[in-house]
Amino acid sequence: MALDRQGKDGVRPYGAGGGSWANGKGRFKAHTHSKNGHSKANIEARQKPRFATSRVQELLDNDSIEASGSLSPESNHSMSDSRDISEEEESRDSIANTDKSYNMLLHSLESNTQKGGPAPKKRKISNEDSQHKEAISGIDVDAVEEPEETATLELEGVDDSEDEKPNGKKHSGAGTLELTFEDTSPFNEHFNDRAEIELAKAIRAVENGKWLKAKLKVVANENSSPLDDLGVFLSSTIFNYRDVSFSGRTLNNADTIRELVGFHVLNHVFTTRDKVIKNNLKASKNVDDDELDLRDQGFTRPKVLILLPTRQSCVKMIEKLISICRPEQQENRKRFLESYAERDDILSETKPPDFKDLFGGNDDDLFRLGLKFTRKTLKYFAQFYSSDIIFASPLGLRMALGSEKTEKQDHDFLSSIEIVVVDQADALSMQNWDHVDFIFDKLNLQPREAHGCDFSRVKSWYLDGHARYLRQTILLSAFNFPSLNRLFLHHTRNIGGSHKVSNVHDGAMFNLDLPCRQTFSRYNSNSPISDPEDRFNFFISAVLPPLTKAPVQHGTLIFLPLYADFVRIRNHLTLSSSTQHISFGSISEYSSMRDVARSRSHFYSGRHSLLLYTERAHHFRRYHLKGVERIIMYGLPENPLFYKELAGYLTSSIAEGKVDVGRTSIRSLFSKFDLLKAERTVGTKRYLSLFSDQGDTFDFV
Repeated sequence: MALDRQGKDGVRPYGAGGGSWANGKGRFKAHTHSKNGHSKANIEARQKPRFATSRVQELLDNDSIEASGSLSPESNHSMSDSRDISEEEESRDSIANTDKSYNMLLHSLESNTQKGGPAPKKRKISNEDSQHKEAISGIDVDAVEEPEETATLELEGVDDSEDEKPNGKKHSGAGTLELTFEDTSPFNEHFNDRAEIELAKAIRAVENGKWLKAKLKVVANENSSPLDDLGVFLSSTIFNYRDVSFSGRTLNNADTIRELVGFHVLNHVFTTRDKVIKNNLKASKNVDDDELDLRDQGFTRPKVLILLPTRQSCVKMIEKLISICRPEQQENRKRFLESYAERDDILSETKPPDFKDLFGGNDDDLFRLGLKFTRKTLKYFAQFYSSDIIFASPLGLRMALGSEKTEKQDHDFLSSIEIVVVDQADALSMQNWDHVDFIFDKLNLQPREAHGCDFSRVKSWYLDGHARYLRQTILLSAFNFPSLNRLFLHHTRNIGGSHKVSNVHDGAMFNLDLPCRQTFSRYNSNSPISDPEDRFNFFISAVLPPLTKAPVQHGTLIFLPLYADFVRIRNHLTLSSSTQHISFGSISEYSSMRDVARSRSHFYSGRHSLLLYTERAHHFRRYHLKGVERIIMYGLPENPLFYKELAGYLTSSIAEGKVDVGRTSIRSLFSKFDLLKAERTVGTKRYLSLFSDQGDTFDFV
């Protein structure tokens, strides 16, 4: 994998607002959310100066600025009215009225600033007018509005003690208070005035690929296969620590994505470790240096969290990491293979490829594993507080965190997580997504105990409670769904910005193996809360009556996306007087193998005229049901592959001579809250017509 191409192949600028492209395997559309624009995280960052508010406020409160005893309210008044006075006039007035000795002091400070780099922008606030003599106790830093610059406030030319003149006499302190605003927009950070030596070093770093650790760079260069447009975009986004929600994960690009993620997390872990080791050496050589400030750690050691659906998916990710870092020794390797990799179950050849990829091998969804990296060794099953990377399923980590109802809950090991990867989020949605939301709620919280932490080495943003604003979140899924959108909206506050990439869908309803009639029935619903009730009322009033009239039609499969809907329809068919004469079977994710076999047999023989079938049952089992003549989808499936697989039941019935082509049909119910499902089913170019056109029934033949 030619990772060096990232800085050479013309990756699109991040401020472009997104776009769309094709990579030969699919079409994608990207949406850019820059935290330097109008995002929520940026608004919060502007309301509080970045990670310096508490220390700046303390500095301001402790400063003894003597201007007739204190800073006059006139200076505070000049802050709000500074928009009406040009900056040049204000600067000239301030300089003209300043003491000569104080000018010399400012000149010396400016000279020191120029030695270290370009001088920051300044706003001068004059406090010489004494029209108001009432004193104020301090300055509200947050009240200083700077619409064009989000910055850190500093006080220049102000000391805790009285300024001393060159001749030995002390300066009174009256003069100009300068508040420094550093413009941190991406443009100024990238195109600021750089010293020639600094720029030359930066260019050499790009050419030599020094953004990647040397050990990893060797492995990257061995794979000379070029990245496609999608790979370049993802690598550039991920390696620059931006949040990303990618809804185009497929079997074809899964290995490439794992490789990109593997390089990124290993580079992050190794860079963090090397920095700590280097500072440890520096601290040992400067034991008596009280001014040495080494901020290189978090509260706890774990820095990366990777959520995966099964143990086999965990094996695939760890094997990819091993192929990249190539450790000389691996502790507990045999135990790891026995617990995670070995499984004798052999899947049927009739199962689809995505099912084999997800459930092949060890498909246990209850696990958690800590990995610890040293200079030469990789250790499996490390304790969480001594691990660098934590691999877990949502259920496994949820159980490790403990219950909210007990006092034994422990989430301190998640307090310093800097990268979160959620792989195969579509598979996690078929488990229990509440566990994922619970885990994200516990990330980057203040720890309850110290756990041996050296607080003198803890990074400032951890102490200020701002770690979540620097955490990178990487969400990988085969398709987008509402829970994933909600997670991306509420739990990604990275100040570096975010990108959202989704597929351009052709439509699962097309390219079927049979030309059956496909009907989409829209019902009215006013809110997501009332949507289940509206759907049920529409079903029992418009869809179910034709199925219950004599003679009863056989071979009707009712597909239900949610288990709650399954229970409701099953109870209605059992208890309603209008359906007492109907014989039906049911298959859900909780049905025993015996009940499943009986329901399938009775449905195929015609003893059951209806069969209820849930989406999760199909996800975990992928039964090939026989005897299906028509399909009623109580709701569109989340996974677009399921639509084609269910339509395949009709193809089998036609091949067996069970039904004629003209009698087969698929009817799907939907509302305006099924927008994402409808896009995947009928295609990106057509789905909006289902919601905007007149009428509530749409037929495709």
